Amino acid sequence: MPDLISSDGGGGDYERCARCGALAAGPCARCGRSVCGDCCVLTEGGTRTYAICLACEDRAGKGLGGAWRGLLGFIALPIVGLFVAVLLLSRCQ
Repeated sequence: MPDLISSDGGGGDYERCARCGALAAGPCARCGRSVCGDCCVLTEGGTRTYAICLACEDRAGKGLGGAWRGLLGFIALPIVGLFVAVLLLSRCQ
């Protein structure tokens, strides 16, 4: 039996795939919906392999690179902004 938590919180039914209704193997790495092995693809280009549902793959592809680029941009933009502000303030004096 799968080690997924029951959808009703009790000991009844096991978690089902959001796409086809079969027994789920785990959650999608992007949207978190439960997926079975037939309704997911494996990620590419990362240090770990994750399962992504077919709907998420259709929207953004197999890789998680966009998420990593977004995180780096979120961190780098304020640093670059502060650097520019310091340069402008140092030239004013």
